[in-house]
Amino acid sequence: MNRRTPKAFGAVNDRRGAMRLAFLRSPFPHSTPLSHRTVEKLQTVGATVDVNGCGLNSTPAALRRFMPQTIQRPETSIAASQAAPLAQLGAWQLVKLIGEGRLCRVYAARPIAHSPSRPTYALKVLKERWQEQPTAIEVMRREAIVGKKVSHPHVISVLSAHVGAPPYFLVMPLLEGASLDRRLAAGERTGIATALWIARQTAEALGALHAAGWMHADVKPANIFLSADGHATLLDLGFARQPTDSTSLVQRCVTGTMQYIAPEMITSALRPDIRSDIYSLGATLYEMLTGGPPFVADGLEQLATLHRAAEPRPLRLHAPQVPAKVARFVHQMLAKEPLRRPQTPQDVIDRLVDFEIETFDMR
Repeated sequence: MNRRTPKAFGAVNDRRGAMRLAFLRSPFPHSTPLSHRTVEKLQTVGATVDVNGCGLNSTPAALRRFMPQTIQRPETSIAASQAAPLAQLGAWQLVKLIGEGRLCRVYAARPIAHSPSRPTYALKVLKERWQEQPTAIEVMRREAIVGKKVSHPHVISVLSAHVGAPPYFLVMPLLEGASLDRRLAAGERTGIATALWIARQTAEALGALHAAGWMHADVKPANIFLSADGHATLLDLGFARQPTDSTSLVQRCVTGTMQYIAPEMITSALRPDIRSDIYSLGATLYEMLTGGPPFVADGLEQLATLHRAAEPRPLRLHAPQVPAKVARFVHQMLAKEPLRRPQTPQDVIDRLVDFEIETFDMR
């Protein structure tokens, strides 16, 4: 039995086989294409897969548990849809401020031509103080390029962009839910199976970026948005980079980000690549499983040193209920040397699918 055919996909007449079939019958909404490797795995347990149309046949709704899902649109209240707009920006009415970061504000918005319809778009607007700052403008332009080029259910879409002259803004779908970091900060525990599912969806997003020649370069809970049903969307593409980039796009604020950053991102010894994202996803998965990031320090310099030289505390010391093979894989994702990590997002997806099946009864 090779590495790609785990024991979990053996005979179906034992308890684990029955559990796999129950997993495959578990209803989850929205079907989208599966990878060829996942298709092969599902066919080993008798699933009907439409390999010609790069998707599933309509009947096995159970298999949707494996799939990236379509982005959920919010059901904005009638009161919100009838509220007076905050401002007008080009052809858009800004209805409500829904988020704010160091560089940008994000508004629920609607086209002026459709007023007073419900807001179904999000406008990410560069703050006025940065309107003349070249690196901030380049962040917006980079997100526009990547968000338009990469189309995937787990990657935020950029539908339109105004990045040639002030005011600089991006138009995106309006998502409903909350970022993973807010849920973790609120004390929500994801559970083992759900944590693996969120990580696998994020790995699907990284796979799409990787296939298009990009790495995200800022994977962290704050950039993973979860809908009420658990669908994950990877946000903030402005710091995405290509493997040939010699330096970071900007000297960005790394407070918070530093808890998830790969060692090679803060040293000149190695050039970052998609395996740097895999490290950051490993740090995020570690936090989902244990309740805290792999390293905690009093300052950024100490935190950087820990990422470069220290080993995280064994995951099962924090969360003994996590299966040993899952813990070992998370630590592999957190290896200091990129060559010791999974080499591609697909490698991560393959393993996480196996773990999702094996931990199905822990949901």
